[in-house]
Amino acid sequence: MSYKNISFEIKNELAYVGFGVDTSKSMTTLSQETLEELEKVIGELQGLDKSKKAKGAIFFSHRPGVFLAGVDISLINSLKSEDDAKKGCERGQNLFSQIEDLKMPTIALIDGICLGGGLELSLSCNKIAVSDNPATMLGLPEVKLGLLPGFGGTYRLPKKIGLPNALDIILTGKQVRANKAFKLGLADFIMPAERLLEKASEMLNAKPAAKGASLTESLASNFIAKKVIFQKAREQVLKTTKGFYPAPLRILDLLESTSGKRRAAAMDMEGQAFAELTQTSQSQSLQHIFFLTDNSKKLDTDKSKLKQVKKGAVLGAGTMGGGIAWLFAKNNQAPLMKDINKDGLELGLKQASRVFSKDVQRKRMTQDDFERKMRSIEPTQSYDGFKGVDLLIEAVVENMDIKKKVFAETEKYVREDALLTTNTSSLSVEEMAQALQKPERFAGLHFFNPVNMMPLVEIIKHSKVSQETIDSLYNWCLKVKKTPVVVGDGPGFLVNRILMPFINESAYLLEEGVSIEDLDRAVLNFGMPMGTCRLMDEVGIDVLVKVGKIMEEGLGARAKACSLSAKMTEGGLLGKKSKKGFYLYGDDGKSTGVNPEAQKYLPQNKKKMDETTIQMRVFLPMINEAANILNDKIVEKAADVDLGLVYGIGFPPFRGGLLRYADSEGLDKIAKAIEEFSHSVDKERYGLSSFLKDLVTQGKEFYDL
Repeated sequence: MSYKNISFEIKNELAYVGFGVDTSKSMTTLSQETLEELEKVIGELQGLDKSKKAKGAIFFSHRPGVFLAGVDISLINSLKSEDDAKKGCERGQNLFSQIEDLKMPTIALIDGICLGGGLELSLSCNKIAVSDNPATMLGLPEVKLGLLPGFGGTYRLPKKIGLPNALDIILTGKQVRANKAFKLGLADFIMPAERLLEKASEMLNAKPAAKGASLTESLASNFIAKKVIFQKAREQVLKTTKGFYPAPLRILDLLESTSGKRRAAAMDMEGQAFAELTQTSQSQSLQHIFFLTDNSKKLDTDKSKLKQVKKGAVLGAGTMGGGIAWLFAKNNQAPLMKDINKDGLELGLKQASRVFSKDVQRKRMTQDDFERKMRSIEPTQSYDGFKGVDLLIEAVVENMDIKKKVFAETEKYVREDALLTTNTSSLSVEEMAQALQKPERFAGLHFFNPVNMMPLVEIIKHSKVSQETIDSLYNWCLKVKKTPVVVGDGPGFLVNRILMPFINESAYLLEEGVSIEDLDRAVLNFGMPMGTCRLMDEVGIDVLVKVGKIMEEGLGARAKACSLSAKMTEGGLLGKKSKKGFYLYGDDGKSTGVNPEAQKYLPQNKKKMDETTIQMRVFLPMINEAANILNDKIVEKAADVDLGLVYGIGFPPFRGGLLRYADSEGLDKIAKAIEEFSHSVDKERYGLSSFLKDLVTQGKEFYDL
């Protein structure tokens, strides 16, 4: 028998339950329809169990590389009340408990992704077998949506692998690979994917290899030790989340209160905790970010007609060029890395090596793989071999004349169908395109530093670029697991254009007498990953001077650059690169405290300003500039702004993005506050965007557009 999403058949007195029948969907999930089918299948299993007509049940997937990617997020998003969420939980819990209560042995065969509800289903089986496929990943990522596992995961995972290991997985939402799952005891067997079904009946009745409890697990059964474990876990959670995310603390409360309780009581408490978390603003915002990210992965075009990248090239090595070369090499696109001098090439190779080495240390890559990937990067000072390049990314010095000269020269050495791009962060892509004979195959491809850590890539259009070029670059970004956002040309493009008012206004606050400590504390307490002064040090204070000039030239008086950065640059305070800026830095790059030397550029009489006012002063200009960006058609919708800022500068995800945050606060209140600052602070810098003013007049929000 086969349903739309699940197959069910009896062979040799064994019941086979197969997911992933419907391959029209990009991922196999537990949708509403799949859960309804599963209820029928489990009803049949219960009948077979009672009549003893089956000697075991085997859960597997027809789709290689995916077992179950969890519950369909749309289903979770549709839960509009605690009551709805609690009932939804109870339904899933009962379903998986029925699997657990079968008298016949059960096994889950996992090849590929097994997350959330997929892992919770597997935990309800007697045994779990995993393939040694590198794509096999197990985890409970609900905490990343501001939730906790709601189908029995908080009850069954600690029983399977012990409390300390379970906490590590549930609190972080981390995914564990097959080998780690086997070592933890989460998986009972591990073997090649092609042997899972073949060996299923044998594993069903085999006794898994005994794994002795570790000292930590043994201690965890002790009442006092449990108290210590939970106390330490709470301290770590608060340090990591700064209290902005309620889900991890709720997970700890739940696991502590359900420890030792019977299944029914533990499930009831899990369901209630899940239900309450679904209605929090943090979870709603994190779900919103999930959908933005998911939508960004969709490209509505025939991908087979797009330019496919088999070989890459980087012009300009150094730290950024090395990072881009690493990305090409990581994705088996054997890059050429060209620079005019050997020092730059050596720096680029060191950067790529440094990133790959971390993967070796974390056992995500073997030493052989490391050496093979590094050999695939070919450093060169000539254009030999450039005829084989499909995608070229330029990352030379930020100087328009030099970049135009480089492209005019490079175009002679590449094929006519090769894609040419610039990694410029601030220069006009429109002007750069004028240097090319075929500007239609040229665009901006702006990476954020460091390339291996920052997911965002801005794809920058100009008037002569073809749609095929934009789509091909978008498709490539998705393939190399980056988050692309398409933007128009203009000063600072999207992210830097909104970031600069934030940085500029912070500098003005310092000039007014707000202390470095008070400013950074206010920004951190809003939820940003680092304070503005730390951020300025990271970017480079000299870099901010250059970008500030470009922004002021392009945007006029509202972007008038504060003189503080220029003064500090003249005094040799460049930030982290010179080991001194607003903060001092040791040889290891870590801050050793506020730099006393910076104080001579700041007022001696400090100005006390309440935290909310500081936050309004730095975040309202960002919202105002985002409105100007929408007005200028740099991007078409609020979602693009929010995606860019969450992935480009780490705008706090629990706020849902800059413009979702603005909508939630009320645009009328925000517009009024901006106008008040225009009178009390500066008329030009706080000049209200006409676009934002019109939204308020029409009673609309950014997300109504």
